[in-house]
Amino acid sequence: MIPKNYLEKTYAGFIGMNVGIRLGAPVEPTAWTSERIERFYGDITGYVKDFKNFAADDDANGPVFFLRALYDDAKDRELTPQDVANAWLNYSREGVGMFWWGGYGVSTEHTAYLNLKAGMPAPQSGSAATNGLIMAEQIGGQIFVDTWGLVFPGNSKKAAEYASMAASVSHGGNGIYGGAFIAACIAEAYNTADVDELLDAGLAQIPSDCTYAKVVKAVREFHRHTPDDWRACLAYLQQNWGYDKYTGVCHMIPNAGVCVLAMLYGKNFARTVEIATMCGWDTDCNAGNVGTILGVACGLEGIPDHYRKPINDGIVLSGISGYLNILDIPTYSKELVLLGYRLAGEQAPAELASSIKEGEIHFDFELPGSTHNLRLSNQIGCSLRHSTLRAYSGTGSAEILFDRMARGQKCKIYYKPFYRRDDFDDERYMPVFSPTAYPGQTVSMMVYADRFSGESIILNPYVRNSTTKQDVLLGGMVIKEEGWQNITFNIPQLDGAMADEVGLLFEANSPAKNRDFGCLYLDDFSITGKASYTIDISKQKKEFASITPFSHNHGAWEIENGLMQAMCLEHAEAMTGSYFMRDVRVTGKIMPHTGVSHLVSARVQGALRGYYAGFTKDGAAILCNNSGMQSLATCPFEWQYNREYTVELLAKGDSLTLWVDGRQLLHADDSTHAYGMAGYAMYALGRSSFGNLTIEEL
Repeated sequence: MIPKNYLEKTYAGFIGMNVGIRLGAPVEPTAWTSERIERFYGDITGYVKDFKNFAADDDANGPVFFLRALYDDAKDRELTPQDVANAWLNYSREGVGMFWWGGYGVSTEHTAYLNLKAGMPAPQSGSAATNGLIMAEQIGGQIFVDTWGLVFPGNSKKAAEYASMAASVSHGGNGIYGGAFIAACIAEAYNTADVDELLDAGLAQIPSDCTYAKVVKAVREFHRHTPDDWRACLAYLQQNWGYDKYTGVCHMIPNAGVCVLAMLYGKNFARTVEIATMCGWDTDCNAGNVGTILGVACGLEGIPDHYRKPINDGIVLSGISGYLNILDIPTYSKELVLLGYRLAGEQAPAELASSIKEGEIHFDFELPGSTHNLRLSNQIGCSLRHSTLRAYSGTGSAEILFDRMARGQKCKIYYKPFYRRDDFDDERYMPVFSPTAYPGQTVSMMVYADRFSGESIILNPYVRNSTTKQDVLLGGMVIKEEGWQNITFNIPQLDGAMADEVGLLFEANSPAKNRDFGCLYLDDFSITGKASYTIDISKQKKEFASITPFSHNHGAWEIENGLMQAMCLEHAEAMTGSYFMRDVRVTGKIMPHTGVSHLVSARVQGALRGYYAGFTKDGAAILCNNSGMQSLATCPFEWQYNREYTVELLAKGDSLTLWVDGRQLLHADDSTHAYGMAGYAMYALGRSSFGNLTIEEL
């Protein structure tokens, strides 16, 4: 039965996972031994690095994207390992992002991916019989399973079952048992915060005589005799269960010992993720796993503000969809909970089901402490926090304190729907982005000004052009009186560029002798409606090995003479736009140079799914990729090299229509794909130039 506090616990668990990842990531490389961590950082009690924005991490990628098997294949039936394998192939950009691409026979994940790509089914793809026992028992089997525990609250048996299937795609033996153990602990954390009970729940789901169970029991036994010295326990682990005995790049068994050690000695959330980090070895993986377990167990109140605040309800990922790579944690927590209700066969609360709308932004600030990644440009004059003092609907809102600001002093209050390379300190796992807000869409919010002093304030809706970095003001309003007011505006065309900030420019409007002092409350923030925009290639840049705002899978891509140049041996693809575009008109400029495949795309859901139309060896064609390319319609067409064509693909309902230079060439009916991204592609050896791309949702 679904617990009453399911949503809040899930929210805490996912935040906890990302706190652990962020804490452990800076000291993850093997050069960082536990001794060096202690030498340079001492007793860790907070983040050791202050990131502008924390770049993507495999420990968050896997839990988010591999779970999408429940949306794609296992929508109305039990999960199979092959469902998760399909998610691996569909959401990964081969060779970049997602996980560590260390080489075949070196990286367990890279090895499993290539096995799958070669046609090997799961679980054979990850088995010890296929890849050898050492490869099969590396740590990846447990670091990607957190969300399987979160969608089975209180049901450790089912959580372990699904996590085992997911882990079997890339791992075998203890590599699977680790996934089952961690997921079972997470599921049990909805029932209890007692660490021994959590460990018992995990052990109940794996063979009692397996090596994983043995290391868990060994650490528990050491803790019974030495309950106050975690460093002594670490020394015991290093001597008896270390990397010298369990080899490979990053074996699961030593790190399993660290997870158990951290939970037993840490007891509370903060100390657990801190000890997991100070132990060394795979620090972000271990701190992430125990962060999920203790996040659920201890709840939001157990996560200290100095760990939670920098997360600010947002993470970025590095899957194949730039749109899905921008994740709002409260919204995603609701999605996990809806899956949990579905898997339990229970009816989700109506207000929860109605709060999630694919392809739209809805921030309700209802979860305790939630900020939905809202940001401020002026941290001196203003501060932001969650509040329950005022709310337009529900119980929460965002509260922005403006502290004695005089006329001319300003602060931007904004949501960030798009990221660029200069938003990050590093390039961990190479995240790529497509905006979550576009020209043509409508932004709406409710605001309430509670003024302690001053005459009036000015609120200017605005968006920022990501290319010029200029703010585009959209007409302000002077606020003198209290009371909730609606602010609604449309995102304007940006001359082929993207918007990377959407929000309000707050401006004090009182003299220095009577400064503006008070609180602005913001609630029910939404971005809805149909997008209509053009991507001007000349305004874009190559960042994170992709050209903005596209994500690329395969091929060599550059910008030359205002065009996006691509060449490939077998396949090159550029995807952009909302992942949930349904009826859409996609119009692109294509100039073939060599080869026989030059295409525009619509309803692309990843590497395995989408519609394509354009030029092929047979002339013109409309194609459907559904784990393999099929022709839906073809006709003769004498296209020529080095000539630019305007190619348009209209997807409306089950109808697909291809135009070239304003002339309708082909029509087909197909219901395989209902939504997806848009872009350009080549599916054969060749070179092509792609120009500006216009996307119009219908």
